[in-house]
Amino acid sequence: MNLVERVQAILLKPKETWPVIAQEGGDVASIYKNYLVILAAIPAVATFIGLSVVGAGMFGVNFRVPIVAGLVNMVVGYVLSLVMVYVLALIANALAPTFAGEKNELNAFKLIAYASTAGMVGGVFSLLPGLSMLGVLASLYSIYLIYTGIPTLMKSPQDKAIGYTAVIIVCGIVAAIVVGLASSMLTRFGGGMTMAGMGSSSEQTTFKLPGTDITLDTAKIEEASRKMQEAQSKGDQAAAGKAMGDMMGAALGGKGGNPIPPEALKAFVPEKLAGLSRTSLEARSDAAMGMTFSSVEASYAKDAQSLDVKVQDLGAVPALAMAMGAWANSTVERETQTEVERVYKKDGVSFKEEYAKDGSRAEVSMMLGNGVLLEVTGQGAGIEAVRAALASLDVKGLSTLARPK
Repeated sequence: MNLVERVQAILLKPKETWPVIAQEGGDVASIYKNYLVILAAIPAVATFIGLSVVGAGMFGVNFRVPIVAGLVNMVVGYVLSLVMVYVLALIANALAPTFAGEKNELNAFKLIAYASTAGMVGGVFSLLPGLSMLGVLASLYSIYLIYTGIPTLMKSPQDKAIGYTAVIIVCGIVAAIVVGLASSMLTRFGGGMTMAGMGSSSEQTTFKLPGTDITLDTAKIEEASRKMQEAQSKGDQAAAGKAMGDMMGAALGGKGGNPIPPEALKAFVPEKLAGLSRTSLEARSDAAMGMTFSSVEASYAKDAQSLDVKVQDLGAVPALAMAMGAWANSTVERETQTEVERVYKKDGVSFKEEYAKDGSRAEVSMMLGNGVLLEVTGQGAGIEAVRAALASLDVKGLSTLARPK
């Protein structure tokens, strides 16, 4: 799934896109990782810039939310918005039988996650508080997206989709109130992010979250804000754009260094893996919101068996590492009649394993010490085959890669 293409498709062609989404595999974690953690940053960061950098005005009075308070609100709001999607998905799934639909946890999550696209993208209007109402109007389009997606994903008859949508929205409003109260409590009484505490100095604020200390350089943010305003007053759009990128990058935790070049990562993806030939290879470097990160993806196939390898440099972006690698600081042992999930450490490296007991699929992820995330996913391959494929890769060499200065 290409994120930009998916955003365009769900916004412009929802009725044609929902059947495509319904046929896709994946799970809740992959949708969060590849879609929501990126889109949810748009309203969070835009609101921070709009209220703490640009400032708002009313009845001739202008005001700005203090930078540190704005940053705290941004991070808390970002996390709770991700929680909100999951809560609404649970509600949508529970309501399905009431409206002659079929309960399906993954489809319910897909419905809410992708229908939220309009509201999240519309959050960009919060960059200018005076235009924030346009963001509200964009959120209303998410209601239409839910309505069009219900018959396909939840198998509810078309004539019941309106009522189904209405109940989801009412429950969503109630949940939003609860989340808003939780956000208020976190920011008012927690002294910042209460997950693990917050330390600050006159120029920097450090959020100590599981697995990472994200340092927010408030002096750098203020400086970038000043440069952006100067550039805008001079009509220098190029300089203003660069300053905004610097500011947004600093607001999301700055950089952990320049990313490892995709060419260097590509060297660790062989032409053959576990007896399977490589069928595709993509190496890329992406930049967004003042951050740059690199990744390599490769697919291997033979007969009914396939393997996918993904190598991503997360360490260059602390905020991204926090979002995508939070599991690395947990220990999990979960087993049902059909599947197993384990998160553990071995020789100082964090592993995550998820697999079906019937050997139809398996995934193993490794969070290396240098911030590189290595994932091997198998279809028609059991956990032992995926482990063997992972063991055949040059993990030691990959873990010693250093970012360029």
